[in-house]
Amino acid sequence: MAKSSENAPLSELVGSLVSDVTGLLRKEIDLAKTEASEKVSQAMSGVEVLIIGLVLAIGAVGVLLAALVGAIAVFLVEQGFNDTSASALASLVVGIGVALIAWALVSRGIAALRGTNLALNRTATSLRRDVETVKEKI
Repeated sequence: MAKSSENAPLSELVGSLVSDVTGLLRKEIDLAKTEASEKVSQAMSGVEVLIIGLVLAIGAVGVLLAALVGAIAVFLVEQGFNDTSASALASLVVGIGVALIAWALVSRGIAALRGTNLALNRTATSLRRDVETVKEKI
């Protein structure tokens, strides 16, 4: 403002304040959009890890584990188990192992998506500063 605020009429001061607050709100909205976009990108990284973990768990169950179950079943038959019991026990052992690996990957993906990582910290701090500035002007 080029004029001194001491000599300006009240209507001009209020108009200037409204204009300043409007501009400030527009800038805050732009900041919030930018920060939200950054947080979505971070969340997508967590989703990618989660999806990769799930795909690997399904692929391992479908392709690799059948051979492992067979190998364990053969080993158990050699140890004296009958074919049915050996197959059932081998399937159980392999299933538990795969479940633990899948759980670890899914937990890691969920941890990346936790709400604390998605807070709009810069926007909240900036809004608090703006509220204080407006209070001072009023």
